[in-house]
Amino acid sequence: MWSRNRFLQWIACIILLGASMLGPACAQDRQQTASQPTDSGWAAGQILETSTGRVVALDEWLHQASTQDIIYVGEEHHNRHHIAAALTILNGLAASGLRPTLGMEMFAWDGQPALNDYLASETRAQTRDTFLEQVRWKQSWGGPFEDYEPLVAFAGDRHVPLLAMNPPKSLIRGVAKEGLARARAGTEWTTWGLQGEEIVDDPAYRTRIIDQLKRCHGGGTDDEYRMMYEASMVRDEGMAKTLAAALQNMRRHAGATKQIVLSYTGGGHIQYNLPVPARVARRMPDQLRATTVYLASYDPAHADEIHDLLRDRIADYVWLTPFGQHGPPKRCR
Repeated sequence: MWSRNRFLQWIACIILLGASMLGPACAQDRQQTASQPTDSGWAAGQILETSTGRVVALDEWLHQASTQDIIYVGEEHHNRHHIAAALTILNGLAASGLRPTLGMEMFAWDGQPALNDYLASETRAQTRDTFLEQVRWKQSWGGPFEDYEPLVAFAGDRHVPLLAMNPPKSLIRGVAKEGLARARAGTEWTTWGLQGEEIVDDPAYRTRIIDQLKRCHGGGTDDEYRMMYEASMVRDEGMAKTLAAALQNMRRHAGATKQIVLSYTGGGHIQYNLPVPARVARRMPDQLRATTVYLASYDPAHADEIHDLLRDRIADYVWLTPFGQHGPPKRCR
């Protein structure tokens, strides 16, 4: 049986697994593996192409990205340099004459009406506290809203559609606590229009997620790992559902101005194209042009970690940034 504290720890772990390959909040009682100092001549601000290892100029990368239907950006949570990188992309797309739609993992489906009202308001500064309560920020995400506020402000100021990508936390809690089969039979599954949805159990995805869960939070039973894996699967499938609907709508209403979707989630949700990108591609009937960029805080003394990301093709590109205000992310080993 789940204890309340254990259950909440596991929920935090599965949510923060999306922050990176191995989420910082999941690193409990793990010894850090020492890295030998290396120097590859890289620097924060550079974009690395994983297929070749070469440094790609920002203008070149933005030109390539602008030809896509969707750009998947994966962050380390609450790193303001990563929010700044996303704004650089959005401003670059807008400067190229594109009309972006922004999807954010930080908001859940049950907060979409409040999000729409807030973006339409001309007095956002005065109504922010009410908005955060109505959008259920503390329950759905938490941490300083100010970290992500620049992205919300961009959407409001530029009249850019902003999608709440995540299924409601209560739904994910239900899957994590009782398993997918029972969650499917519950009223909330129907409430959110999931009764006809296929939740695809991909073997490669399963292997990586369960391996990460075991390394980040050992000591679980097979059933506990299964239910946490199912919760992760439902989150990613739900976000893919949101993005695919936006892409299909974009195609139905194609006009003179080219449209593009930018998905902004934790890096774990885009790794190896497995969690969200593969699920979106499965839902699209025609060829989908997509690219992934993994935002990684960079320390020249630990360049071996970046070499690992390039070698494993974590994404199409790795964008190096300074560390966030909380310092280097911890890794489970």
